Amino acid sequence: MANETNVPTPKPTTLEGWIKLLDSVRLPVPQASHDRVCQAIRNSRSSLRDIAELIQGSPALALSVIREANRQVRSGLGEPAENLEVAINRLGLKRTEELLARLPTLPQMQIPATLRQLQLISQHATQQANGFFASRLARLWQDIHWGSLLFLSPLWPMALIYPQLLEEWERRVIHRGESARKVEQQLFGVRLLDICQALVDLWRLPIWVQQGYRLLLKEQRELVKVLRIARDSDHPLRQQNSLDDDPTLRRWLNQPANTVLLANGLALSAQQAWDSPHSRRWQHLTSLYLQVSMDEVQQQLHQQAANSARYHAMPDLWHPAVSLIWPWDTPRQQAGSQPTPPPTAQDLAKWRKVCAELLVEPSRFANAMHLTTSARDALVACGMRRVLILMADRTHANLRVHQSAGLPKDAASLNLLVSQSTVLQRLLAQQAQVRLTPENNAQFSALLPASLRSLFGGEHLLLRSLVNNGRVIMLVVADQGGGPFSDITVQAFGKTAQCIEKALHSFSHRGQ
Repeated sequence: MANETNVPTPKPTTLEGWIKLLDSVRLPVPQASHDRVCQAIRNSRSSLRDIAELIQGSPALALSVIREANRQVRSGLGEPAENLEVAINRLGLKRTEELLARLPTLPQMQIPATLRQLQLISQHATQQANGFFASRLARLWQDIHWGSLLFLSPLWPMALIYPQLLEEWERRVIHRGESARKVEQQLFGVRLLDICQALVDLWRLPIWVQQGYRLLLKEQRELVKVLRIARDSDHPLRQQNSLDDDPTLRRWLNQPANTVLLANGLALSAQQAWDSPHSRRWQHLTSLYLQVSMDEVQQQLHQQAANSARYHAMPDLWHPAVSLIWPWDTPRQQAGSQPTPPPTAQDLAKWRKVCAELLVEPSRFANAMHLTTSARDALVACGMRRVLILMADRTHANLRVHQSAGLPKDAASLNLLVSQSTVLQRLLAQQAQVRLTPENNAQFSALLPASLRSLFGGEHLLLRSLVNNGRVIMLVVADQGGGPFSDITVQAFGKTAQCIEKALHSFSHRGQ
């Protein structure tokens, strides 16, 4: 089975471009989940419900099955499958098994963390939906469950192929409070909500998911009115009178489809802090919708978060249940705000080994590609998560990618015009190193090619030119996912660059 998703180039900037790209992405499925489902399908004693329960353990697998079942109704032929059992029944076991054979599979921990993190939020939202609403609206529990799980699914392919864009969006919009519309225009060329709604319509996802996005895009006036009433939680009688005075608004609020939006709002806002303004806003709205006190909402909210963490938490992902033991108003540590831990003794041993291979004389490298591959491995070994090694042409007019690590495939086709960036011009003029930090990021980012900056989201970046025979021939760009560097990592980066330069010198003088 194929285990990789091809990333087209260049990055889309229009709604049509994003839809075409994201619709073509095949999400990886955990190998263990995939195998269990295949075994169940081949077992004649397995019921559709048994198979559906196994499939729903993997959000990506559930989405793939529902999408496949709904392909035939894109043209309006029949009603879309609203849940997994209906989807499997419509496909049949043979077509379901054929679909499984086409899906990419990976061990769970090898699936990119950004995708798993977003799916974890979807699972948390589903837990909140089941806890708050499914018991009260028992006949609608399937709609509530699947609508909550799939509400964020249009963003899952984005998290797989352009994780740095979503991370940058979170950093700027959530943590810095920048305008979402402005940031999205810069990063995507179009609003994220528009992308989500278009994919929801294309994939024929459950109707409540469609209604949720329609509300966010076209019914903001009603939402604002309800939020104002919801804030008055200390005066429930006054709240009720306000709703009674506006029967249309009361009917709007009481739509069952709102449960999907509420559950995802609670889960998403909890990622930042339980007492953040966003979280309080969704808690107030849930309190008004259910006609229960804020104390009861918060008690259930925390209980369901703990249940979600018990079922779905992973050691390398953030779950807000972890912060329930912290002081009430403690925010989640902003992504990328703390230096990456320094390399372990094992990491350093590996780094020294790779560097020693670079320094062997006479040069062991057969060609330049062989050398730069070792150079890239050395940079990764010293702690760099994203790396570009660019080679300058004879005239220093262009920089072309020779090696990359931790970046989308389209990075390999990057070609930088040196004349368009004063920073690149200075780096190619002589040996130099530039370190971007929050203090100088705005200044330097404006002087770097936009295509290069889009690959390295975050405020921390290292750029270094490498010299051979008195002439700059190579540029290294590297970071640790956009977060701050530890001092030891910066030192290791500098020493690695020196090793690469010595390897270049030895390589250029081989046979002399």
